[in-house]
Amino acid sequence: MDIDHLKTWVGKARTVRERIAPFPANALAATLDRDDPAYADGSVLPPLWHWLHFLPVFKLADAGYDGHAALGGFLPPVPLPRRMWAGSRLTWSAPMRIGRDLRKTSTVMSVDHKDGRSGALVFVTVRHEVFDGDVKGIEEEHDIVYRALPAADAPAPTPPRAPDHAAFSRSVTPDPVLLFRYSALTFNGHRIHYDQPFCTGTEGYEGLVVHGPLLATLMLDLLRREHPGAGIEGFDFRAVAPVFDTHEFSVQGAPRGDGRTFDLWVRRHDGALAMQATATTDGRGA
Repeated sequence: MDIDHLKTWVGKARTVRERIAPFPANALAATLDRDDPAYADGSVLPPLWHWLHFLPVFKLADAGYDGHAALGGFLPPVPLPRRMWAGSRLTWSAPMRIGRDLRKTSTVMSVDHKDGRSGALVFVTVRHEVFDGDVKGIEEEHDIVYRALPAADAPAPTPPRAPDHAAFSRSVTPDPVLLFRYSALTFNGHRIHYDQPFCTGTEGYEGLVVHGPLLATLMLDLLRREHPGAGIEGFDFRAVAPVFDTHEFSVQGAPRGDGRTFDLWVRRHDGALAMQATATTDGRGA
């Protein structure tokens, strides 16, 4: 692996423009079993729902073996087969509204190689900025991790235990319909989310993998249900362990003492911590 060659992608940028249509928001609200009023032109796009927009569209012939876009386009051609969303850090500074022509600029900020217990790892960080005209509404640093397939006899790592001080919680059954809907809404062809034989036979997972951004969306959705009047100003999350469709899991949270900050996490059926996050609000409705 030529890490110096991969580092030549640092600074690479692209800009995508899109008129934000109401259908994706209405479809995601239905997928999350929300009772929101119908989204229409002028409605504010809920936090993280911009992930339904500015999606890379590529021909099926240009897909890799796993359903992702083939390597070497905007992202560097890291020669490791597993690619996962490791986490993000986001801030919201102005509302992004449905019906507006928005602009998203993405820039590769860093490419780093590390050696983990399971072998080589490559971390790529991309900065995304979403604008309405000259007004920046969203800034995000997005971490992507690439890794090799584990050896067939390698033991699965043991994740830490999830916190046990939840003030509010919601159980989620990750059936294949939920995963299919989210894959369709995000134009995500990654086979680990819908192709069970590929997951278990080729990738060595125990079942279909629940999308990292879906878990993050469910955490903020839980906070919005508990404190519907609070505006989200910041959100940081980090993936810790995979979640599969073979078991129910729960999204949980607890407030900190300042009335504005909340700890959020995903607890697997076995008590393991799958994802952890911190959300900062404007303090309203808390």
